[in-house]
Amino acid sequence: MFSRKQINIAVLMALAWPGAAAFAQQEEEDGSVKAPTVQVIGTPEALEGIPGSGEILDKQTLETSRVFTTSEALRKLPGINVRDEEGFGLRPNIGIRGLNPTRSTKITLLEDGVPLSYAPYGDNASYYHPPIDRYERIEVLKGAGQILYGPQTIGGVINYITPLPPATPGGSITLSGGNRDYLNGHLNYGGTWGGNGLLFDYIRKQGDGARDNIHSELNDANFKAVLGLGAQQALTLRANYYSEDSNVTYSGLTQAEFNNFGARYNPFKNDFMYTDRYGASATHELVFNDNVVLTTNLYGSIFLRDWWRQASTTTDNQCGFNAARLAGTAVDPDTCNSIQGRLREYYTWGIEPRLRVSHNLFGVSSEADLGVRAHYETQERIQMNGTSPTARSGTIAENNLRETDAYAVFAQNRFLLGDWTLTPGLRFEYIDSSRTNNLTSGTGSDTLGQWIPSLGGTYSPGKALTVFAGVHRGFAPPRTEDIIGGTGTSTDVGPELSVNWELGLRAEPMAGTNLQATLFRNDFSRQIAVGSIAGGSTPLAQGETLYQGLELSGRTGLPAGMYLRGAYTWLPTAEQTTPFTQVVSGALVSGSAAGNRLPYAPKHLLTAALGYAMGGLDMQIEGVYVGEQFSDFASTVAPTTDGQKGLINDYTIWNATLNYHFKPERTTLFLTVKNLADKTYIVDRTRGILPGSPRLIQAGIQYAF
Repeated sequence: MFSRKQINIAVLMALAWPGAAAFAQQEEEDGSVKAPTVQVIGTPEALEGIPGSGEILDKQTLETSRVFTTSEALRKLPGINVRDEEGFGLRPNIGIRGLNPTRSTKITLLEDGVPLSYAPYGDNASYYHPPIDRYERIEVLKGAGQILYGPQTIGGVINYITPLPPATPGGSITLSGGNRDYLNGHLNYGGTWGGNGLLFDYIRKQGDGARDNIHSELNDANFKAVLGLGAQQALTLRANYYSEDSNVTYSGLTQAEFNNFGARYNPFKNDFMYTDRYGASATHELVFNDNVVLTTNLYGSIFLRDWWRQASTTTDNQCGFNAARLAGTAVDPDTCNSIQGRLREYYTWGIEPRLRVSHNLFGVSSEADLGVRAHYETQERIQMNGTSPTARSGTIAENNLRETDAYAVFAQNRFLLGDWTLTPGLRFEYIDSSRTNNLTSGTGSDTLGQWIPSLGGTYSPGKALTVFAGVHRGFAPPRTEDIIGGTGTSTDVGPELSVNWELGLRAEPMAGTNLQATLFRNDFSRQIAVGSIAGGSTPLAQGETLYQGLELSGRTGLPAGMYLRGAYTWLPTAEQTTPFTQVVSGALVSGSAAGNRLPYAPKHLLTAALGYAMGGLDMQIEGVYVGEQFSDFASTVAPTTDGQKGLINDYTIWNATLNYHFKPERTTLFLTVKNLADKTYIVDRTRGILPGSPRLIQAGIQYAF
């Protein structure tokens, strides 16, 4: 019999074979190398044929806004609710169309078309996220077309795009600093030589977070090579390394701590997180002819995370501080001879060939996208209990091995019918999971298969208008730890399933003005609410839910160099249509009831900016509004003493940015202020009260050479 590992290697070799020929040169008109990549949308013009809502956040918007974090960037797009955590944007919590943003578990994250999450099938949680400085644009797709990517198809796909090597050798250096000990240095250099492009990018960023005793230092290094040796093939190679050293706790504040000591209070100075991530990928493109192109992604990553902490939530009593914290009495973590190390290692790799074919197979001009994916994950999870405030070793309390093998096939065909397009699609996911308790030798496994159909269409009577509509199956696989219990027994946990509908339009009523409007309805026959393992809050639960609303976005030029952009989301319905019940026992979750509004689903989201650009000057002021939201299934209004439940009030923050570009010296000076009024506001109660960032003032210089 062949071993599981031998079978996996054989599958990868078979999938890789079509792309194993000699490489070839392929150049753009400007002399730079064409880089093979998988783009969710591509150019803005490509939106005309996409049967669903799609948005592109371009390089100019990111630069002129001087975005500080990915959270700030994504708030500029409709339908996206991004919840802050530590204040440095290292673990953004991204929700789409009302879905709970905790750990970004309900979306598919990609980088240049490659899976970015360390375990998108077995543990799709974002404890790692690259700095926004790495990217030049962001693509977001929420409609029926997202079934080409997966495995998460209930919310949407976010694809971060890294820069290409420039045609002419050169680069830039950016230095900035600000209050709260903020320093940021960013260097990149690259060019094209002999038909091959190279680009190196390095970021060093450090500063304080949103509370006391939170400080982060990170390094991010990226290398991209685009190789071409002929007329029909090209190869993109990527390698990156990321490290984080953060003094950061997991616990929020009790209500009394918040009242007595203020939003910035955090006594847990001994809590630290250390992470390292190594990633690499190769994207090969083979052009058989003008009508047939094969693109193959081979990717892999290693993510190592050690988080040592003395508190996980406001009700965590490992140090015996529970009563004091609930009473709002200051505590000293140095008097606690206990600390827990949550130690994680993730190994992820896979391959995904995609074939794009233009054809007339059915007597109609068509474009087909076909592909397969083989994807493998290994999780090694240890909990180590230390006996001093700063221990980095101790007794092993948990030692788990979790493995996931996933295989997918997908196909989508776009029929081109004059002004109309019709796009049916189908995806199949097969997931094989196993879990082993290395302390007791208990082991178990489970398998899951799911068909994911879609149907979309567009109508474009002219370049100025596209009407689109679509419906698709929303699917999200359960985590390995949820589908297989600690003793190896399979639990009664199924995937999240929904039917997602869209109807919308994209319009360009006049030059310089772009608008998009989308009506959406996501109807869940099963939605899974995952409780925090660290905090022991809401148990694993399931229920039927309904989300529906409207998204609006646009940008327009105004007289005298002015411009206006905005993104608005109205979510009138985010409803439990049945009460949530615990998956294992079937017991009703406390306070859950049909008709209640779902937690962390604000009814209104608005980000709007007014800017002025003339000559070398570009300045703008931006307002961000987040409506009130509940923090539990019972829609609790009055805050509880532990700070984990209660209404989160609405808030508005203002950001301002000033850029001045010197020409032809290629130097830019900039000044930006985030949270201009230094407003104090609550963003989360999952593990206790977490505040948003205070006022941040940052200034810097960028020089291109």
